[in-house]
Amino acid sequence: MQQAVYDTRGADPHTRIRCVERDTPVPGTGEVLIEMIAAPINPSDVLTITGQYGALPPLPAIGGNEGVGRVAALGDGVTGARVGTRVLMPVAAGSWVSHTVAKAATLMPLPDEGDALQLAMLTVNPPTASLLLSEFVTLDAGDWVIQNAANSAVGEYVIQLAKARGLHTVNVVRREDMVPVLEALGGDVVLVDGPDLAARVAHATGGATIRLGLDAVGGSATDRLAQSLAVGGTVVNYGAMSGEPCKVAPGTFVFRNITLRGFWLAFWFRQASVAQQRALYGDLAQRIARGELAARVHRIFPLAQVHDAVALAARGGRDGKVVLVP
Repeated sequence: MQQAVYDTRGADPHTRIRCVERDTPVPGTGEVLIEMIAAPINPSDVLTITGQYGALPPLPAIGGNEGVGRVAALGDGVTGARVGTRVLMPVAAGSWVSHTVAKAATLMPLPDEGDALQLAMLTVNPPTASLLLSEFVTLDAGDWVIQNAANSAVGEYVIQLAKARGLHTVNVVRREDMVPVLEALGGDVVLVDGPDLAARVAHATGGATIRLGLDAVGGSATDRLAQSLAVGGTVVNYGAMSGEPCKVAPGTFVFRNITLRGFWLAFWFRQASVAQQRALYGDLAQRIARGELAARVHRIFPLAQVHDAVALAARGGRDGKVVLVP
């Protein structure tokens, strides 16, 4: 079997990870052997290697936090699983592997139909997008939401899920060439970020009341979102693509009564019941299997080329996810 492992953390994450050969594990009692089908490289995966993420596994560590696999063998006493079933790779257990073992009782089965590359991206970004739309502000059909980094994976899932719920989206990007891409995806308004963002948002939406802003950039971009909201609105930050702390002007807080919140999917996992998790993932998996929810894939690498894959994933300017396959 193959594993993508790293022994140190720091800058230049692609120089720290390598693909190594190991003996293929044998499933024990109550366990199954999973053969990986595909696993994406997320920004959080890169930050985990650099040491900048909120939760860091002990070293040496295996890269990756999500993916889709196939049950390849059953251990003794396993009755609730069958060989060939597609399942989510165990969360945060290191998904950049050709094979791994997991407790059969903890597995989440996936539909037999549907694109495996899309299902491989189910664990992190689709639930983040769904929960950002539901956990902070009560929204009804016809309401508006504004987000930056709208061409990110989460941003594109937000557009698709919002449209399915009857919500309208203002989508802020940094590249002019992304405007037609997001309009084709269903974004109602797509604007390039800038100092006059709030005025352009008001013009494009006819002065619509916007109570929820989703911020993945930080820095001064946070304040530009906040200024685009109605009085009493909420900005939810879930990323820092700018590398800077969120900046909100005192006048925005004081005179617009804006609330700034944070979201991390790991906290939701700790608080949500198993039933809540299965309900959310079951719904999202079915949407992906039916082709109603998808993310763009920029390039596919074999696991043996994880060094090159991480180097590409760590750079900006991509048009989709980098995905590893065995």
